[in-house]
Formats: sequence, C-alpha cells, structure tokens
Amino acid sequence: MTRVLPVLLVLVLSGCISTTTAPSAPIPQPVGAGTPVSAQQAKARFRQVVARIEPVAERECSRRTQGVNCDFLIRIDPNKNAPSNAYQSLDKTGRPVLTMTQALIRDVNNSDELAFVLAHEAAHHVQGHLARQAQNAAAGAVLLGGLATLAGTGLNEIATAQDIGAFVGGRSYSKNFELEADKLGTIIAYNAGYDPLKGALYFARIPDPGDRFLGTHPPNSQRYYVVQATMAEIGR
Repeated sequence: MTRVLPVLLVLVLSGCISTTTAPSAPIPQPVGAGTPVSAQQAKARFRQVVARIEPVAERECSRRTQGVNCDFLIRIDPNKNAPSNAYQSLDKTGRPVLTMTQALIRDVNNSDELAFVLAHEAAHHVQGHLARQAQNAAAGAVLLGGLATLAGTGLNEIATAQDIGAFVGGRSYSKNFELEADKLGTIIAYNAGYDPLKGALYFARIPDPGDRFLGTHPPNSQRYYVVQATMAEIGR
C-alpha cells in the first residue's frame, strides 16, 4: 500500500470528526447497592417498565416523525450468556425492536435505571439514528473511495479506502447520536413517570469509555450532563 491512503484518511477525518467537546457533570455516586433480584423478579420488573415506557415512546415517535413505524417490539434477548447490553434494531418488516439482555435487566439497580436505558434505545429509533449512521457510512465510503480513484491508486487500494471511509463515516457522529438519545430518552422516561436523574446514575456503575478518538460512546460525565440539562429544561 502506498502513502496515498494515509493522506486521504487524514483529509476525511478532518472533515468528518467533530472536535467540539460537550459539557460534562460529575455523576453522584449511588447511595448503597441495589438489592439483588432473581431472574423472575428481574423479568417482572422489566414487564412493568415496558408497560409504562412503551406507550409514551410510541406517542413521542408518532408526534416527532412522519411515515415511521412507531409500533415498538420490546423483548428480552433469549441468550442467557449474552453480556449486559441493550440495542435497537429493525425487523424484516421495518418494525422497531428494542432488545435487552438478561444480564442487563439483572444489573440495573432499580426501575428508574431500567426505564432510562429502555427510553434511550427507543429514542435512537425516533431520531432515525440507524438510517443516519448508514448514510454517514455510505458517504464516507464514496468520499474516500472517490479520492483514492482520483489519486490513481489500484483497485485493492480503492476497496480498502471504501472500507476505511465506511468505518470512519459510520462513527463520525455516533457520540452525538448517543447524546441526542440521552436527551430524548430523558423526556420519554420522565413522561412515563420515572426519575431520569436517578436512572442516569447507571452511568456511575458502568465502564467509562472516555473521550476516545472514533469511539462510539461519549464519556459518561457528558451523558449525565445532558440528563441534568434536559431535566432543567423540563423544570425539574
């Protein structure tokens, strides 16, 4: 591989990566540990939270979007060994699916934390983050692949450039997407009757990704600040 691709990559990064540092706030340490719950208790709490979050999330989705499927399917990952995680996806029909692993619903300290995580994932769908991420990845692939073509590189280097461009483009605004989902997730959780500030204490107990270059998530302190600021806007 020639030195052309590294130079092109620097050009793409300079155009795609935001250097703006979001405000942050110290996260209060939770007082005491949550009471351990059994698998059955965790699933019962999950069902209770879903019953309150789902209709609110669907109303927000319908109010904020047009032509978007707002009929959420909220499920527990059947894989008992899956690590603690929650994620949003679309099924074959385009229906939004929110999935939580069994480890996550056991790891949360209370219903507020569970509601905040669930509302955050619902917000990703409402704000169209999957589609926007795909668009960014495609744009990055076209941009860097085009630059490689203009530079007269070979087919293998052009393909590599497209792969790199897609990777960079897909991650360019992922941190912003997380902060956007935290803001709307705060609103959804609050409107469902939960305490987002209490729910966001979850950030104090999970690994902090820090402000890594091309990282997918912003620092936990920035995410907590967004929740605080959103609650201040709400007037709470």
